[in-house]
Amino acid sequence: MRYSPLVERIDGPGARAWEIHGAAVAARRRGEDVILLTVGDPDFATPAPIVETAIAALRDGDTHYSDVPGRPALREAIAGHLSPGFGRNLSADEVVVTAGAQNALFSAALCLLQEGDEAIVLEPAYLTYEATLQAAGARLVRVPMPAAHGFRPDADAIRAAVTDRTRAIVLATPNNPTGVVLTRDELLAIAKIAVERDLWVISDEVYAALTFDRPHVSIASLPGMAERTVTIGSLSKSHAMTGWRVGWIAGPPDLVRHVERLELSMLYGLPGFIQEAAITAIAQHEAIAADMRRHYRARRDIVVAALAETPRLSILSPDAGMFVMVDVRRTGLSPFDFAWRLFRETGVSTLDATAFGSPADGFLRVAFTLGEERLAEACRRIDGFVRGL
Repeated sequence: MRYSPLVERIDGPGARAWEIHGAAVAARRRGEDVILLTVGDPDFATPAPIVETAIAALRDGDTHYSDVPGRPALREAIAGHLSPGFGRNLSADEVVVTAGAQNALFSAALCLLQEGDEAIVLEPAYLTYEATLQAAGARLVRVPMPAAHGFRPDADAIRAAVTDRTRAIVLATPNNPTGVVLTRDELLAIAKIAVERDLWVISDEVYAALTFDRPHVSIASLPGMAERTVTIGSLSKSHAMTGWRVGWIAGPPDLVRHVERLELSMLYGLPGFIQEAAITAIAQHEAIAADMRRHYRARRDIVVAALAETPRLSILSPDAGMFVMVDVRRTGLSPFDFAWRLFRETGVSTLDATAFGSPADGFLRVAFTLGEERLAEACRRIDGFVRGL
């Protein structure tokens, strides 16, 4: 039997990078002493008020088809939540609810890009961007944000990458895997290019609520960007709701209507009880996110301090999120070999960051999604492993 050539577009380093995580999960299920630092899945329980809302909705029979683009109350709540950061009052017509941020990116790509279009992607970039954009028929144009420059964007490099086929610029702020938060000036430089060349900007802002030291700025708030920005958000990280699959797209009403028709074909809407829980989550957004930030800031500081004295490692302290980038180039091991040897010899699983793009070659992405005691133990094992090389 044959398969569509489309399956080749959804393969690649990004898809294969998760093999070590799968091996670590399997080992843990066998009862082995494994510490998972590979995936950005918060270890916290979803806050009780959110869970109780879902339970009450289930008991009330909220188990039937629901509004495909999201219930009006949920879309209005998301619009209200985003409005201060956008510097204007958004309407519910500018928001569509999706099954998580990855589905949001895929939906946006299918509605904005066509065969032969080029999409500039600032790298390091999240693993699934490659497959998602290629599935839409676009060609990725990778513009590096070099490690030597702190994984920050170069406007001149972006401008030089624009061609007559360029349709969109794809960025993430805060960034996964680096935790870098783009400054207003950096975003203004990107916005200038987008306006001059009439480009869309797809802005992944999933970690916006988890910034530590640098304020988050939405590029949609900048002059001339409201009508050309697609903002992707989610409750997964800020509310420990990864398994609930609640995300959204905020953008021009015409785009929202196109995405709605696409969601009609793919998902037919999120379950009603999940949408009700999401309304509660948005209503308590700041209090919940503030608590998450406090925990993640403390965990970041634990990892950075614990590995700062480890020989031959260099640590990039993130501005946001739940990951630390660890430079292992001076160990003499590739990040792939380092990650697998570390896992096999100590039970600590980390992710070779090379799959996020060439600027991350030589780095590991280490998640700090565990309690402080277990996280400290993981750092002790990493330190001992490096000292024993």
